[in-house]
Amino acid sequence: MNARPRTRVRGPVSRVNPMVYVVAWLFVGLCIAPVVYIILGGFRTNAEITTDPSGLPSTWQLSNFAEVLSSSGFWQQVGNSTIAGVGTTLGVVVLALMVSFVLARYKFAGRGAMYALFAAGLMFPMTVAITPLYILIKNLGLMNSLAGIVLPQIAFALPQAVIILVPFLAAIPKELEEAAAIDGASRLGFFFRMVLPLSVPGVVTVGILAFVASWNSYMLPLFILNDSATFTLPLGVQAFASEYSVDTARVLAFTSLSMIPALIFFSLFERRIVGGLTGAVKG
Repeated sequence: MNARPRTRVRGPVSRVNPMVYVVAWLFVGLCIAPVVYIILGGFRTNAEITTDPSGLPSTWQLSNFAEVLSSSGFWQQVGNSTIAGVGTTLGVVVLALMVSFVLARYKFAGRGAMYALFAAGLMFPMTVAITPLYILIKNLGLMNSLAGIVLPQIAFALPQAVIILVPFLAAIPKELEEAAAIDGASRLGFFFRMVLPLSVPGVVTVGILAFVASWNSYMLPLFILNDSATFTLPLGVQAFASEYSVDTARVLAFTSLSMIPALIFFSLFERRIVGGLTGAVKG
C-alpha cells in the first residue's frame, strides 16, 4: 500500500513593501552623510574644500589628524570628557539600580507617585532648567569644575535609567528571592548575587546611554566651564573652530576625532542597547 505524499501547509508569507526599504535607506543616508562628509573633509586640503566642497580627497592628507593628535589641548579635553563620562555613568548606574530595586521589589505608600515623578522627569530636558541650574552650581562653588558637570548630568539621566531598569528588576521571579532567603541570603546578598547578574543587559544599556550623553553634552559645559583647562571635547571643538576658523580641514579633522569614541560605543554595543530596551518594554 503506497503512502500518500505529505503536503506542507505554509502560512501566509508577509511581504514587505519595497518603499519601506527605500524610505529607511533615505533616512540612513541623511543621518550618515554629515558624518561621512566631516571625516572625509579631514583628509582634504582647504583648497580642495573651497573648490569642490562635496568631492573626494585627491590626496589623503594625514597631516591634519597628526597635528590635532600632537596638540596637548586635545588630549586634555579627551581626559576631561572621559572623567565626566565615567563619573556620570557610575553615578547613574549605582543610583538607578538602588532606586529601581526599591520601586520594583517593594510595595509602600507613594510608590506609584515616585515612579510617576521619574517618568515625568523625561519630559524636562536640561536646557529648560539651565538658568536655575547655573545659579545652583554657582552657589555650591562648583563653577569651572568637572563635578559641576557630573552631578547635574547624573540627576537628569536618572529618570531614563529608572524607567529602563524597573521592568528588568520587576521581572525577576518572587520565588527566586524566597529561595535565596531560605538559603540564608540577606536582602543585600540577594541584590548582589542575583539581581545584578540578571539585570546586566539593562545596566549595560543605561551605562552606554549615560556615557554617550555625557560625552556629547554641550549646553551644560558651555555655561559651567569658562577655563580652557577644564574644557570637554564639545567645547574644545568650538574653541578650536574659533581659533582656526580659516583652516577648515583641521577643524573637520578635530571634529572627526572627537566623534570617534561615541561612534565606537554605538557600533560595539548596538545589540546590547537594543536588547536592553527590548527587555525593558517586555518587562
